[in-house]
Amino acid sequence: MTGALAQSLTQHRIERDRSMPARSLAILHAEIAGLAASGVADHALRTGSPAPDFTLPDVDGHPVHLADLLAAGPVVLTFYRGGWSPYCSAELRAWQAKLAEVTVLGASLVAVSPQTQAESRRTVETLGLTFPVLSDAGSGVSRVYRLAHTLPEGMRDIYAERGVDVPAATGDPSYTLPIPATYLIDTDATIAWSFVNADHTMRAEPDDAVAALAALIRKRTPHTRPRIQLFHPSRVAKAS
Repeated sequence: MTGALAQSLTQHRIERDRSMPARSLAILHAEIAGLAASGVADHALRTGSPAPDFTLPDVDGHPVHLADLLAAGPVVLTFYRGGWSPYCSAELRAWQAKLAEVTVLGASLVAVSPQTQAESRRTVETLGLTFPVLSDAGSGVSRVYRLAHTLPEGMRDIYAERGVDVPAATGDPSYTLPIPATYLIDTDATIAWSFVNADHTMRAEPDDAVAALAALIRKRTPHTRPRIQLFHPSRVAKAS
């Protein structure tokens, strides 16, 4: 069954295809296909890899340490490009809707993008997010997770035509963005589940990540079998 986020993203793609000029749409499709063919997603960290530690500021400038979060429980870590993207906004809204389920399982949810702190704050306020949204200035963390890529020229022009100033949103003129990725990181800093896709219109379904989190918790919870009473207490008393 298709998840709620997938349905929302499909609707965004339909609306985009209806509204975008044919030439621009052709360029966009070609650039997405080219990025996928480049193999950038093949080099990204995946399930079973150690998750590199990092410290990044939240929207208030407070440092958030991955190691500290892992000391309290598993972490769901999602990389997004920016609140200016309707696909990213849809993903973040979907995660907000699942936050209670993540929390009740004893995990933390954190989102990371190359946006400036001011832009990250705008994203938080616009979408009503209540989980940490961190600013990866210069895309240092996304590089370590092998997600960083340079936005193709054709896509830069399309975004500019739509009023999206990527360098202004990131404070970085290099047009470096992460490909979409979501990781479930266990307390030993091992990636227990992952989603990576070079197509920026595709995102991890939160239901899938939460299901993986629940399975992880079940796996580490010892199963106690009821003790078997071999002799009836009254019989033991009579025998003695």
